[in-house]
Amino acid sequence: MSIWSRLGDFVSRVSGTAFSGVIEALRTVFEGDPALRRKVAFSIAMIALSAKMAKADGIVTQDEVRAFQQIFSVPAEQVRNVARLYDLAKEDIAGFEAYAAKMASLFNEDSDRAEVLEDILDGLFHIAKADGFVHEREVGFLRRTAEIFAFSEREFDRILARHTLATGANPYQVLGVPTSASLDEVRRRYRTLVSQNHPDRLIARGMPEEFIAIATRRLAAINVAFEAIEQTLARV
Repeated sequence: MSIWSRLGDFVSRVSGTAFSGVIEALRTVFEGDPALRRKVAFSIAMIALSAKMAKADGIVTQDEVRAFQQIFSVPAEQVRNVARLYDLAKEDIAGFEAYAAKMASLFNEDSDRAEVLEDILDGLFHIAKADGFVHEREVGFLRRTAEIFAFSEREFDRILARHTLATGANPYQVLGVPTSASLDEVRRRYRTLVSQNHPDRLIARGMPEEFIAIATRRLAAINVAFEAIEQTLARV
């Protein structure tokens, strides 16, 4: 049975429940299968937080819908269930901070919790910039979400720079190294990031297959940043 079929079954069980109840039910329904719970939790986190981000931005564009579909290839028979979860989250009176905190808590027992939460942020950035750029309110939403996920301001700026590199972001921020770093230091950091962000690592974390495309773009941004720094230091 596919992850979407299991998600559909889960939605049927919690029919009529507020989204906060959906989150709590997730903790127990898949208690005996932590790998499946992780995949469902990731999918629900993306659905809920993208809905809250759309509400914060004030409008859902077709570009954003297509961007969501690029992350999740939802079977036609499960589209209604996903749409129901999305609408529940969007209409829930609870603020997005409460959602972000609950979503983060779902991964508290995972050894690679920070990596999974960064994957969620990357997915949200992918949706936010679908119309060509990340709006100011979306940046505010993502920055606060990252803070709730326990990312430092510097770590968020690194993620933000990765998604805005094409519009002039600092390549040093993308790699998370100071501008005073030597080429050897930059190269070591670059190799670490490539290893950490290899698509195989995301597959091992249980990410949807479609999410690998985002991992590929993440690596591309890291490569571009490293090449820019390497060329600059080579001229010094």
